[in-house]
Amino acid sequence: MKWLIAFLVFSLLVLFHEFGHFVVALLSGVEVEEFSLGFGPRLLSVKKGETRYSIKLLLFGGSCRMKGMYVVPEEDEDGKERAPEEGSFPAASLGKRAAIILAGPVFNFILAFICSVAVISVIGYDPACIVYVGEDSSAAKAGLQTGDLVTNFNGDPVAIGRDISTWEMLHDYSADKEIRIRYLRDGEEGEAVFYPDVTHRYMLGMTYTPGEESAEIQAVHSGSPLEEAGVRTGDVIKSINGTEIHNAQELNDYFAANPLDGTEITLVIGRGEKTYETKVSPAKRDDIRVGFAYNIGRTKTDPLGVLRYSFTEVRYWITTTVRALGGMFTGRFTVNDLSGPVGIVDIVGTTYEESKEDGPLMVFMNMLNLIILLSANLGVMNLLPIPALDGGRLLFLLIEGIRGKPVSQNAEIAIQSAAALLLMALMVYVMYHDLVMMFT
Repeated sequence: MKWLIAFLVFSLLVLFHEFGHFVVALLSGVEVEEFSLGFGPRLLSVKKGETRYSIKLLLFGGSCRMKGMYVVPEEDEDGKERAPEEGSFPAASLGKRAAIILAGPVFNFILAFICSVAVISVIGYDPACIVYVGEDSSAAKAGLQTGDLVTNFNGDPVAIGRDISTWEMLHDYSADKEIRIRYLRDGEEGEAVFYPDVTHRYMLGMTYTPGEESAEIQAVHSGSPLEEAGVRTGDVIKSINGTEIHNAQELNDYFAANPLDGTEITLVIGRGEKTYETKVSPAKRDDIRVGFAYNIGRTKTDPLGVLRYSFTEVRYWITTTVRALGGMFTGRFTVNDLSGPVGIVDIVGTTYEESKEDGPLMVFMNMLNLIILLSANLGVMNLLPIPALDGGRLLFLLIEGIRGKPVSQNAEIAIQSAAALLLMALMVYVMYHDLVMMFT
């Protein structure tokens, strides 16, 4: 069932995008030769009027093929390109061609808005209010109070709680960087400016779960003292500084009674049937606490609020996608953080499996939430000024508008084809990475 739902969600995203191209093309007098879901050989096909409607073998994607769009133009006796045929895409005016190309991403944003209206009508939005302020924290001393409605966080406008979480995703708190919060309290504006609270801890760099089971290390953190000492996930701690450890609870009790302070410690590690001794020096880490918590729950609103926050929802996912893409250029994210069709299908399927115990309504709401995210994401990605994407085609039209004449169709087709091959190579890599992540 989860694969069927994932397929339906993905198909809806693609079809709605291509439907945007389709509708505006017909309204602009451009003939659509084929409207299809998928790529490759046709599985099912029917022709109505001038348009063939098809379902193809490779269901990851779709197309709206317009007359003359991918055809190398013929040349006359003088070697010049012949004028495009009536009703073809190249024959349409510059404005109509731009509208046709832009329609795909715009329809993705429209789909995201429609789904946002449904979600916010049922479960509401997430107001960015402060729900906790630590006693004696820097945040409390700066005047921040429970119930304050955040309107700006470190220079970024805030309309919903997730605006703050996006800032946290893209930035790190630092002991020497102030936090600046603008808020509303009883209709009055206020501002709190403070530095995070910092304490120092010494850590070995491992994860374990206190209990009566053996003191098995469930994870060794990258770059940690334990990793440098050769300790691995699955190893079992047998003793610390001569104190025998029989289970994970005793390990936890030992650390509570003997806090790490940077002094070198001696561990006896069990690995399979063997044991060995190693010495480790705990690493000093800054424990940064911001001293407050903000709302991530949903609150219902009136019909006008539904419309308002539906626009906010779409805006949130568009700006988050753009800023995440920017993070790839700054090095905060890498190509391995991308997900392709396989990864998307896996995410949709997993969300369905995790939601079905909460009932059909929550399954439906979570699917709609995923459609909002994915549809806004697809719209943004297609607007990137990369040949073979809608944004690349718009770039060629912009050049045409500046030059006063179109780029040679032969040159444009060659560039689009080369870019398509590069994008295909990237898609193959991302798909491979998605498969590896799924099975590991």
